[in-house]
Amino acid sequence: MDREKLVAALLFVLSVPATAQEFQAGQPLGAVNEAGVRMEMSDNVKVFGSFHFTESCTFDPDRNLILSMNAGERTEGAAADGFVSLINPDGSVHTAKWIGATRDGLELANPIGSAIRNGVLYTVDSGFVRSFDLETGQPMRSIQVPGAGFLNGIAVSEDGTAYVSDTRPGELIYKVTPDGSSSIFAKGSPLDQPNGVAMDNDGNIVVVNVGTNAVITYDPAGNVVRTEHAAEAGSDGVVVTADGTKYVSSVRYGSVSKITPGEEAEVIATGIPSAASMCYDSVQHQLVIPLNPNNALAFIKL
Repeated sequence: MDREKLVAALLFVLSVPATAQEFQAGQPLGAVNEAGVRMEMSDNVKVFGSFHFTESCTFDPDRNLILSMNAGERTEGAAADGFVSLINPDGSVHTAKWIGATRDGLELANPIGSAIRNGVLYTVDSGFVRSFDLETGQPMRSIQVPGAGFLNGIAVSEDGTAYVSDTRPGELIYKVTPDGSSSIFAKGSPLDQPNGVAMDNDGNIVVVNVGTNAVITYDPAGNVVRTEHAAEAGSDGVVVTADGTKYVSSVRYGSVSKITPGEEAEVIATGIPSAASMCYDSVQHQLVIPLNPNNALAFIKL
């Protein structure tokens, strides 16, 4: 082919618009056999891993699966390639890339905090609150939070209102409503690099700090109604169980504190490197703790 024909062919190819594909969620682990049939991995095989700087997890009791939020490459100019893995309660991999198997129609770069409410998965990611259909993984909404620094933890109320911590520059909790509007919910002391956020059983918002060991409970109007303390500072994750017990993980000191209502905090686990934003597996009755750059999950039976 001469030069003019080659150039013409290239121009034609470039002029044809790419056909956008529909969003697809990843399948459970499996392989195609010699007969050309896809076989899901048999029950006698266990695969562990599928983590890339997992900072948070959340638990889906209906499917009895842990959702692990994985950050993409964080180098400047890297493609937005964050993903969500589905993990079995024993830590083995169910689906390596559930959200993120394909990128068509997907915006997800570095998902941090996560929460599940009423069939929706929520996560904070690069200044956005993003939501996904919990059954299909289909992207739903991406709401940008104007002026956000480093959005980190997230909790979601029954009506779909998200409460999001801003760890840098320092002392903010945002309120993001289902209509897409955002406002400052709490600001200043006793917040000190707020990180983990959870809902308690009365619809209050519980926040833990990296800078102190305070465990702060706000009512929906933004009033502080209770302040408790973890055994160590550097808090990252917080969960509240059905009986009102709080568990707090320290990313700085590698411990987990248990706060029984009306009692002093006690340390129930130590030596957990980079213990991040944990979740509670209510079926197996265990805490699941991402280990950030260690690319792993830790499990604590309660």
